[in-house]
Amino acid sequence: MSERGGDRPRLVDYDWAVLRVVPRVHLGACVNVGVVLHARTADFLAMRAITDVHLLGERVPQLDPRLLARYLEACLAVCRGETHPEAGHSAVALAPTSERFHWLTAPRSDVLQSSPIHGGVTGDPASALERLYREQVGTE
Repeated sequence: MSERGGDRPRLVDYDWAVLRVVPRVHLGACVNVGVVLHARTADFLAMRAITDVHLLGERVPQLDPRLLARYLEACLAVCRGETHPEAGHSAVALAPTSERFHWLTAPRSDVLQSSPIHGGVTGDPASALERLYREQVGTE
């Protein structure tokens, strides 16, 4: 992704959101468990999320970590454009990246919610996703 005749990376705009678990929706307290990033002009959509059952159990002890891990795996599959046997969202998984991003970040009154969408500029969307994941979720 470099400009013709130069070594500087081509900068692209991106949108991102934090995926968070809200164990008690009526209280609104949340635990960050993932980040999704979409750079439309680079045709990039990716998500990082905690799917380790043990780690989810430590972070959100009030919920069934296996069920939460399966839900996050289904979201990862939708993000990748893959159908998932437990997702039940085959049509969404086959949609263009922009539609999948907006489905993943749509406001919900559910245990798994998205933060508001934020924007940024980068020469490397994959590196931006990794940085945001470390900053917002705090795991490697």
